[in-house]
Amino acid sequence: MLEYKKDYKAWAYMAIPLLLLSIFTFFPLLKTIGISLFSQFDSTTNTFGTYFDFAAYVAVFKDPIFLNSIVNTLIIVFISVPLSTGLALLIAVGLNSIKPLQKIFQTIFFIPYVTNVLAIGMVFNLIFFHSATPGILPEGLVNSLFNLSRDWVGTTATRSSWMVVVLIYVVWNGLPFKILVFIGGLQNISNQYYDAAKIDSATPAKTLWRITVPLLSPTISYLLITSFIGAFKSYEAVLSVAGGTGTALDRDRWTIVAYVYDKIGIPGLDGKYISFYSRGAAAAVILFLIILVFTFINLQVSKRRVHY
Repeated sequence: MLEYKKDYKAWAYMAIPLLLLSIFTFFPLLKTIGISLFSQFDSTTNTFGTYFDFAAYVAVFKDPIFLNSIVNTLIIVFISVPLSTGLALLIAVGLNSIKPLQKIFQTIFFIPYVTNVLAIGMVFNLIFFHSATPGILPEGLVNSLFNLSRDWVGTTATRSSWMVVVLIYVVWNGLPFKILVFIGGLQNISNQYYDAAKIDSATPAKTLWRITVPLLSPTISYLLITSFIGAFKSYEAVLSVAGGTGTALDRDRWTIVAYVYDKIGIPGLDGKYISFYSRGAAAAVILFLIILVFTFINLQVSKRRVHY
């Protein structure tokens, strides 16, 4: 009887969160899947139509713009996530080993996390600015320092140019939260492990690899999973850094999220009688499945590599 009362209280506490999840997560997800399977969904009247098929998915996979957006997204994911996680770990270890001005340095590293994304993007635009009229407008900081005349994020910038700037921004912007989490994990590691390493004359690199990384593996796993999910949803970073001076992001710089946003903002049908909204919903479902697969892979790897 006592266990039943405990279960009843637990379900009562969970009722509101479950209700909110049902309204704002589960229902939109199911409706998005339904819209993607009805290729002539009308967003103006919110009617699904009569055609239940996979035409929207076929159209999306045949769209070179969508395929290019996948490539852009994967580049951001598989370069920024490992790089930012590794740098954050090294910085956190360095900050944890110093005592003078430690809090000040932690605050400095945390500033990007609480700064507006678009504001930082504007600063990056100025740093990597390329002047089309050098005699009138000066070059940005990077071009001036290295005596270059390269268009990094402008209308004539190549993928290798604007992607470098985006990756620098994404890595830099992702460091603060990871550093903070790593410092919290490092402070929970007992000093006896490091004292034993000193007795055995272990090098700093060996201590990091043999002691710190294994004991921080649960934290590393958590950060990798959340970072992969966040990187797959990249859009604001590309828009703010490589969006140029126009009101819309160039199509060759789209990520999957940018593709979705574009399609759900267009009413009506395309030339193949497929709803633009259904295309956007199909792309969103594809992104959801990609994130789901990579999250599952990360969880499986974590079971073998993480030490609790």
